[in-house]
Order: sequence, then structure tokens, then C-alpha cells
Amino acid sequence: MRLVNTVMVVLALLTVGGALSGCAAPTHLRASDGARIQGRTYVVVGASSGFGRGVAERLGANGANVVLAARRAELLEEVAGQVRSAGGTALVVPTDVGRPEDVARLAEAALARFGRIDVWMNIAGVGAIGRFEEIPIEDHSRIVQTNLNGVIYGSHAALRQFKAQGYGILVNMGSVESQVPLAYHSSYAATKAGVWALGRTLNEELRLAGVGKTIKVVTVMPWAADTPFWSHAANYSGHKPRMILMDDPDKVAEAIVWVSLHPREELPVGWKAQTASTFHTILPDLTERISADIVHREMAKGSPDPATTGAVHRPMEEGRGVEGGVRKRMDREDKARKQSGPR
Repeated sequence: MRLVNTVMVVLALLTVGGALSGCAAPTHLRASDGARIQGRTYVVVGASSGFGRGVAERLGANGANVVLAARRAELLEEVAGQVRSAGGTALVVPTDVGRPEDVARLAEAALARFGRIDVWMNIAGVGAIGRFEEIPIEDHSRIVQTNLNGVIYGSHAALRQFKAQGYGILVNMGSVESQVPLAYHSSYAATKAGVWALGRTLNEELRLAGVGKTIKVVTVMPWAADTPFWSHAANYSGHKPRMILMDDPDKVAEAIVWVSLHPREELPVGWKAQTASTFHTILPDLTERISADIVHREMAKGSPDPATTGAVHRPMEEGRGVEGGVRKRMDREDKARKQSGPR
């Protein structure tokens, strides 16, 4: 009975979400947006794969100066080649965002090459999946170091430069989990809540300093998307990670570029993220229960998978593109489960 009730509530939320989709921000780039991107200097932290790589490729196609930062230097050179071949200018700066000295060096390199920074994007992120107490404390610590401290370091460098030059847009990567924390994602959800709070605090400080109209901080909050994040995550759940109704990562990458031109304090990307945010505001406990139940059931459907630290502590070769192939793998798992029949 509880399962039936949960499914009914989910269907109701999705129905309302469809109606809300008409109210969501129109985050598609237009020709006039491309003209505004040309010649602008963007620092993209986390540019080697996933959303960051998708953003870098779009910026290059519109003639931007793109400063590419991530741990995988060799892969950044590959992305830089795509940016240049598309008509943009690229600068590669290998960076571990968890090291403040790396982030300071990144800002210095961008200014030395281009003389200014118009937009700084903190997109790098890692996660750990599993029960909180079963995830090693070293993994929790590193996730905080990358996802929250890294955003603080990047925001600090960006805002100091923006105040010196009198303008700039800071885009920080939150998540739907900034507002709706998910079971088995404990430290990841905690860091994304911190990113959300940081953005709101910084905007108030900028307002009080009298520069809130020329310097803005944006928190982007997407729904789960099919990126290499899932293969890069530490995983102690015993199963390959899954999530329902995953978004296409290209949709999110385009929204991130769009919001750098049309800044707003928060951008839930798409109707699913908007619906989750809205209902959490109205019914937080119910929304969290439904979300936890969904994650719990989906996790059990994944193929068996041994424990791994993923890319939390060091880069890994796997996961080099914008897309992660999770939806295709989930389809294979679902077909295999149907073919095996009930147990």
C-alpha cells in the first residue's frame, strides 16, 4: 500500500511538473546570445568532462576565450583542440580545485593571457554513493574539499577580480540536491546545500557593497543528468548507480552558458528540477521521503558493483565525454531483469 501511495504522489508531482514547465526559464541560446559570447573570457573549472566540457565546447563554438581547468591535463588539451577548431581561444591550466594555491594560479594565468575575466564557472564536482557510515571518512572529507571548499576558493578569486574590474558573473554549480537532499548521497548533498547558501550570502554582500547590479552570483541547480559523474563517484552501495528520468547533459550545459548572459540568483534547470524545488518549499518532509524511496528502489536495480573510490581522490581514465552512458546501461539492466523474470 505504501508503494502504491508513493507512486500516486510521484505521478501527481510529475503532472504538476509538466504544467510548471511552461514557467521554467527559456534557457536555449539564440543567435543574439552567441554574439554576446564572442570575445568574452570564461574560466571553466571542471572542463575535462560532463557539464564543464559541454560548456567549453559551446563557448568555443561562439568565439569565446576559454580558460580550461581540471586535474586531467592531457584531456584538457583535447578539449582545447575542440575549442580552437570551433573558432574559440583556449588556455589550459591544470588545476586541483581542492588546493587554494592551484586556484590562485588559475586566476593569475587567465589574467596574464587575457587581461580580464568576464565569467568564472565553478563546475567541478565529485560524489560518494552509499550509506553515510559505510563511506570512508577520507572520501567524505575529499568531497567537501572539492565541492564546497573548491567553490569557495574559486568564488574568492573571482570576486576579488570582479571588484577590481567593476563587473563579472560568477556561476556556481549546485544541484537539485541543494534543496532536496537524497538518501545515500549525504556528503554530496551537504556540499551542494553549502554552495546554495554561499551564493545567496554573496549576493547580499554584493548588494550591500553597492555592486549588486554589475557583479552577480548564480547557482545552477540541475536534475540528475547522464554525465561521467556517476562513473567518477565513489560507490559503496554494492550496485551501479541509477536515477530515474535522467536529463540530457547537453540541456544543462546550454543552460549554464545561457545563465552567464541572463544571470539570476538561482536556476533550477528544467521542469523536474523546478518541480522538486517548488514542492520541497511547500512539503519538505514528504518530498524528501518520496525522493529517498525512489533512490532506495533504483539503487537496488543496478548491476552488482564492487566498492570503489572512483575519481574522488585522483583522476581516472574512464569518463572523458559530456555524456556518461548511464541511460543506455540502465536500459540494458532493465531488459536483463525483465528477461530473467520474477524471482
